[in-house]
Order: sequence, then C-alpha cells, then structure tokens
Amino acid sequence: MDTANLTREETAARSAAVTVHRIRVELDLTGAPERARTGFPTVTTLEFSSTVDATWLDFVGESVRRVWVNGEDQEIVYDGARISLSGLVDSNVVRVEAIGAYSRSGEGLHRFHDPVDDETYLYTQYEPADSRRVMACFEQPDMKAEYTFVVDAPSGWEVLSNQSPTHTDLGVGVQRVEFAPTLPISSYITAVAAGPYSRVDGEWRRDAQSVALGVFVRRSLAAHLEAEEILEVTRQGLDFFTDAFAYPYPWGKYDQIFVPEYNLGAMENPGLVTFTESYLSRGAATDAQRAARANTILHEMAHMWFGDLVTMTWWDDLWLKESFADYMGAHASAVATRYHDAWVTFAARRKAWAYQQDQLPTTHPIVADITDLEAAKLNFDGITYAKGAAVLKQLVAFVGDEAFFEGARLYFAANAFGNTTLDDFLVQLSAVSGRDMSDWSAAWLQTSGMSTLWTETEADGRSILVQTDPRPHRLRIGLYERVDGRVVRREQRELDVVGERTEIDLPDADLVLLNDDDLTYVKARLDARSLATVEESLSAIDDPLARALVWSSLWNATRDGELAGARYLEIVRTHAPAESNIGLLTGVLANASYTIRHFVAEASRDQEQRRWVETVWSTLEAADAGSDAQLSWARAFATASAFDDGHQEQVRALLHGQAPDGLVIDPDLRWQLLTALVTTGHADLADVAAEQQRDDTGDGRTAARRARSSRPDATVRREAWDSAWNDLALSNDHLDAEIGGFRAGGRRDLVSGFDDDYFARIGQVWGARSIEIARRLVVGLFPAGDSLEPVDAWLAANAEAPAALRRLVIEQRDHLARELRVRAAQA
Repeated sequence: MDTANLTREETAARSAAVTVHRIRVELDLTGAPERARTGFPTVTTLEFSSTVDATWLDFVGESVRRVWVNGEDQEIVYDGARISLSGLVDSNVVRVEAIGAYSRSGEGLHRFHDPVDDETYLYTQYEPADSRRVMACFEQPDMKAEYTFVVDAPSGWEVLSNQSPTHTDLGVGVQRVEFAPTLPISSYITAVAAGPYSRVDGEWRRDAQSVALGVFVRRSLAAHLEAEEILEVTRQGLDFFTDAFAYPYPWGKYDQIFVPEYNLGAMENPGLVTFTESYLSRGAATDAQRAARANTILHEMAHMWFGDLVTMTWWDDLWLKESFADYMGAHASAVATRYHDAWVTFAARRKAWAYQQDQLPTTHPIVADITDLEAAKLNFDGITYAKGAAVLKQLVAFVGDEAFFEGARLYFAANAFGNTTLDDFLVQLSAVSGRDMSDWSAAWLQTSGMSTLWTETEADGRSILVQTDPRPHRLRIGLYERVDGRVVRREQRELDVVGERTEIDLPDADLVLLNDDDLTYVKARLDARSLATVEESLSAIDDPLARALVWSSLWNATRDGELAGARYLEIVRTHAPAESNIGLLTGVLANASYTIRHFVAEASRDQEQRRWVETVWSTLEAADAGSDAQLSWARAFATASAFDDGHQEQVRALLHGQAPDGLVIDPDLRWQLLTALVTTGHADLADVAAEQQRDDTGDGRTAARRARSSRPDATVRREAWDSAWNDLALSNDHLDAEIGGFRAGGRRDLVSGFDDDYFARIGQVWGARSIEIARRLVVGLFPAGDSLEPVDAWLAANAEAPAALRRLVIEQRDHLARELRVRAAQA
C-alpha cells in the first residue's frame, strides 16, 4: 500500500478517535540561501486528545530525527509518509523533530533563487495534502487546530504567515519571528513565506473593524506590481462580502503575495493569500488580464468564508468551497468592481472548461466520490469549479438572490470554524427559500453530464424545445432581429423546462438564443436561420453577453463535429476583428488556433493555418494603436507564427523594433516571437543566447530553455524528451518548458518515435515522482498520433494501475478520439 495516499475511510476513523487542539511549528530557514543545502529543520509539537492508544502523523521529508510522546522518547517508526505513534492516553503532547526538503515542484516549501539579484524566496503551497512536507500533522481537512508558527530566518527578510508576527533579533544575521496563534483551521490552509520580498501596505476600515492589508512580490518584479489596483479590488471585495455574508472578516490581517513557479492561480490561505506571478505583466497588459486578476482576488476572498471559516469534512464536498468561490468571484466582480462584464467572460470561457470536462468519460457529479488523496488532487477541475459555479447561478435564478445569500449567512453562523457536508448547506437554503432542495440537489449536484437544447418545428408548425439528458432548467429565450445594421433583442421569454420535449410559443426571429442571459448550465444549439444570421452579423450583436453565448454555441458545435472547422474559422475571420470585448476576443483567438491544429482535416490544415496567419497579421496592422485588441492580435500572431513561417520576416521586424504604432513589445512577447522563429528554423542558439542576455531573469531563463528545446531537429527533441523524464533537478516551470519545446510547432514527424517509450514510462513515473510532476509528464507528453491502438493497449494491459493515473490517460485518450472523429467527419 502507498501510505502517502490517504483514504477517506482511514482518515474518517482517525478524526473519530483523535481531537487535535493546538499545533506549534518551528522552522529553521536560515540555511535557505545555501543552494547545496537540500533540507531544513522542522519541529512540530501537537496537543491532542485520543480515544485510541495508537495512530499516525503524516510527514514527507528527508528524515525524522526524534519523536517524543508525552515527554518520553519513542522509537522512530517512519516509512517516508507516516510516523507511527503508540502509547497514547486521553490527553497527549507529541513532539517531532525532522528535516523537511526544499521543493522545486511547487509542493510544500518551494525555494526559488532569483537570478536578477541572487536572492532566495520561499513560499508554501499545500492543497490538498502537502503541509506534511513542512510539518508533522494530521493531513485531513476535518482535523482543525490552532497553529502557532515560529520561523528563524535571515535578518532583513520578510517572514509571513497566517497571523501577525513578533520579531526577535537573535544576532549573527538571524531573526526569530513568532506568529500569533491562528483560529481553528485545517492544515492545508496554513502558510509561510519568507525572503526579501518587496511590500506595499494598505488598510481597510469598516465601522469598528480595521484590517491591515499587505501586497508582496519579489524585488525584481516590484515595478510591475500594480499594487494600488490590487488594494482597491481588495477593499471593494471586503466591503461586498462583509455585507453579503453578515459575518465580519475573521482572520485579522489580509496579506497577498505573488510568488514564482506557482502551480495554481492562487490559494486561499487565511491572512496570507498566494498568487502566481502570471497575474503580473512585465509589460503591457489587457483589461481582460486585469479583470481575470480581480476575479481571482475575489474568488480567494470568498474562500475566507467558504472553505476557511467553514470547511468541507472531506474532499467529496470540495464543491462547498470551490464552486461557491468561483460563483462569488464573478458575482462580486460584476457588482463591486469596474469589471462589470465578468459574467460575459464566465459564459464564454469558464463554462467552456466545464463543458469540456463534463463530456469526458471520467466526468463526475459536482458532489464527487473521492476515495483518496490522489483522486482529490485531480478533482480540482472544470466540474468542481466552473460547472459548480454555473449550477449555483441556476440556483440563484431558481430561489432568488436574497434567499441564496440569507442561506449562506445562516450556514456561516451555524458552522463557523467547523466542517460540513452537502446536507448542512441544503438545510439552511431550504429553510429560507421555502423550497425542498433535495430534487434540485439530485438533478444538479449528484449526477454528471449535461443537457443539450435545440428547437424543432412539428409538421403542424408548433415549436418544440428538445432536451437531451433532461434536467430542470429555469431559462430565458431571447428573440433578436436585425435593425439598421445591428442585431438587437426584440423580446425575451422566461420559462421552466423539465422534460425531454417542451412545447413553446416561439415567434419568428432572426436569432433565437435558447439560454439568453446564461441562467442555466446547458449546451444550446443555434437553429439554421440563427446560424445564418450569426455568420453574417455576429459582430453586430449589441449585447456582449449575447455574443458570448453565440461564440460559446459555435465553439461547442465545432468541438462536437456539428459545425465544420472551416466554417467556424470563417466566422472567426469575419467577426473576431470587430469583437470589442477583450475577454471574448482572447478566448476566440485561442479557440481558432486550437481548431486549426486539432479539428481541421489534415489535407486542409496548412491552408487554414496560412489563412489564419494572414488574418492575424492584417488585423494587427489595422488595430487601434495602443489598444488591448492590438496587443491581443500581436500575441495571436506570435502563436500562429510557430506553425506557419509565411510571415517570418514580419516576426523578425517586430523583434528589431519595427512595430505598429502603440504596440509594446515586452519581454514575454519578445520570447513568444523569437520562439516562433526558432520553431520554424529561422533563428538559432545564438539568437536565444542574445535574448537571454537581454532578459536574464527567472522568466527569461525559463523561456530560453523552451526556445532551445523548440528547434526543429530530431536530436534536440530527443534531448528535451530525456530531460523531461530524467532530470530530477528540473523545477516545475522548467519541466513545462521542456515539454513545450518538445511539442513546439505540432511537428509529429519529430516526436512520433517516442510514443512507445511514453507508455513504457508512465507507470514508473507515477510511482516515483510527486503527483504534480507526474501529472505534467503524463498529460503534457501524451502521444497525439493518428491511432487509438497504443493507448487502448496500455489501458487493457494496466487495469490495476493507480486510478488517478488511469483517469489522466483515459481523458487524454478521449481528447484524441474526439479530434480523430471530428477530423474524419470533415475529411
């Protein structure tokens, strides 16, 4: 048995027998700047009650040096994941001295050395089960405790945790920072960060409550922080959630830190929220990028209540925090910040993630059956986040805003600092709405899959709304007509849809939107007349949310093979240049690129790629100077130029500063352009070296690694392949760079020879590497060939492989099967 992979049954038994009260964690990080030092001393003291005489603590590190149980040394019984404890009594104090390992994978205590100033930066990332890489603990969400962190670190460093600190100068360049005890929280949302971070302070005040705000980033990125906007969104969010939840922010301070080589978008550690540095632009940024950052700030803030104050008992109910936070991020953005079109982006892009995930054979209910930690790790997916949020939007349409928020208020009041399951929330919502939520829960939370809606006309002229996989929907149908060159809503009808066929009174209209205002979670098809209207006049639709729904419907139909890829691309070429909503535009550009590479028949792919490069270049030239659209088209041009070299001279000219007026060629765009030239054989190692000298930063070195591995040479791709699988010193970002280089340009002729090796390696890598690194390898290097036979053979021969590994392989197989099916239909 893999003892690192905790099961639901054994953790439930442990929490039934053990009640943890207080945990003190002492970390010695003074040696972190020494690159040869791989580990750090960690001492954990746990106070807990027990009704059994033996249990275990979770710890994954270099070694365990000493274990005391109630003042006496105990023989160390440690298998690399669990420390056995025996001789327990009613009330216990256990002390564990150990050596933890600095991480380069983004799991546990991650260490980053900044090449710009040669400084060292540390931060922790734990969800769902990596706090055991830093401290000995009970690694499960239902065993909450008061945590006190004590950190020894170099003098002059910022040292941060969930609570406020007290500093003591120990001399010889060392400081000791002791943090106030937390309120009861789960281990996975404790946090520590340390290093010479740059900081910006602020404050939020509301009546008698005052919350200190801090924003932190590496010194070399301080100029790109946009701290004032981040603080403004933070204050707006605290205003909104204080009113919405009627429960004061409970965690004292509110620090937010942007960290390098981060695996997630962000993490909701109370009092110390961590974000990926990808939310900071090193040059120009579109409003859509800032809107995405604001949405994430508010998503993590919603977790201070949904997830931190009230926490799911086990990962089955992960939706109780992630679905709610995803919904609240969009809702709060729309009503509390300047990003009022948050639901537009949600409809077109966030729900696309959910639709894709929900059509995989591994889809699952929102309330999932999570048997162990490996399954939990993989369930941070489009179902738990985006489908859950979409379903909550449907719920709000069903019960009303006031009932929904009042139910949330009662939920927090009844369960503060505790753990809950689905029923705990539904009880409160039923009480305030006057509705029995059991049927709604059964239809939306406890089943998988989605409905598809379209209209049919009977022989007698009656209009029928047809629904596959029937569920109850509250939806609106929008009737649009062309008026003076615009497409405007003439009428809207709201109705409840339950069964497979529903008769509707549907007047004549140029465009019929079956889920107008995007109230429900469903794939809505366009009828033939509506599709014709869209082909001619999509960009003339006034309402951006309506355009979002149309773009979404077109993309879903393309993925399903019902709309030919060439026809979809023609619509994009015609209407994307006039798309004014930047969030929609960036999504459409990405979908067009994906369509060419995955859904267009092979015989016409080169032609479509060439037409696409021509489109993005001409649109870039015509875009308004300095506009978000100009920057978006420039990025699309760089992406397209890695697959077609028809404009390689223009790519080189952009790198030499010959850019359209207003276009900022920042370091990230420069790397994108140069890598396109490298991938198509029009730039070499000398060009890469010169660019790295120009941008010798952490991001620059990662980009250079990817560019070097992108050269169209079989030997280079072999080196990238070997490095990805075998170089254990690669960080998570550097691994992604090798994978990206290996796959650059979609050159199957350079990589098809590794297909057999892939299937020979994945079982071994799953057992030997961390799940984060193994997942990147399994997904990133999956062979996208022309046959399903190799993957089917592996699945047949490896029926006993770990369920999480099989899930990833099955999902990649389904993506490939869809591509082959769609391409074959169009050929």
